[in-house]
Amino acid sequence: MTVERPLEPNVQVRRWALRNGHGVPGSRSVPEETAVAFTYNRSSYAVMMATPSNLEDFAIGFSLSEGIVAAPAEIKSIETVQTTLGLELRMELADEPGQRFSDRRRHMAGPVGCGLCGIESLKEAMRAVPSVTSEIRVMPEEILSAVAAVAKAQTLNHSTRAVHAAAFWMPEKEDVIVREDVGRHNALDKLAGAVASQGIDPSKGVVIISSRVSVEMVQKAAMMGASILVAVSAPTALAIRTAEAAGLTLVAIARDDGFEVFVRPDRIQLDSSENVA
Repeated sequence: MTVERPLEPNVQVRRWALRNGHGVPGSRSVPEETAVAFTYNRSSYAVMMATPSNLEDFAIGFSLSEGIVAAPAEIKSIETVQTTLGLELRMELADEPGQRFSDRRRHMAGPVGCGLCGIESLKEAMRAVPSVTSEIRVMPEEILSAVAAVAKAQTLNHSTRAVHAAAFWMPEKEDVIVREDVGRHNALDKLAGAVASQGIDPSKGVVIISSRVSVEMVQKAAMMGASILVAVSAPTALAIRTAEAAGLTLVAIARDDGFEVFVRPDRIQLDSSENVA
């Protein structure tokens, strides 16, 4: 059953706040969250809990990061269908990626008996990432400026204080491309879709995320083709090893006064006297 309702990324809700020991009535903007199902050629693939915004970017970016398509043009059509339970992103694939998807579905089909869904799921979770090759070099002050610009551009987070952001910055551009979502992975997928749809080479800029760096974030950045990943929080050990394997420059713990470089500092124009942790 389909329903007609606006796809708003945030809504106003009533709440009571405790201020100086007194209850104060009022309202607050909170992010919307809904189930988003991805289907390809009428076959279900995955369901994510996400913010209902930039859905076409989400569809394209998720498809790219999952390796279902190699380029946005391999998706013939995208239809957003609202239901009483959530949203469906219905995609029709071109012939070749459609056949690959069909083969992949047959390969994945079969009984499973554990929470990790068997060996195939472990192999998928630890999949090899493509190598990153880029000659880009950026100044430390440029990274700090880009991180500050992203914080200012997080319009949804300004009103809700409850969403993550992923952004793309290029040295010769003043503006940043920003996508937001309740899920940090979703925000990065949306960004990947936006960058790919605009025909931008991700290796010529910097990807910035407002979250910690888990291995999935590194995998998605590498699949996207990014060469520098910057995060405001710390990375995991596996994320560092994965970035090393991909040749991805990993910058984390980015604050107003500096940051730490964990992998491939050669793309950051640091003074030789600076200590790269």
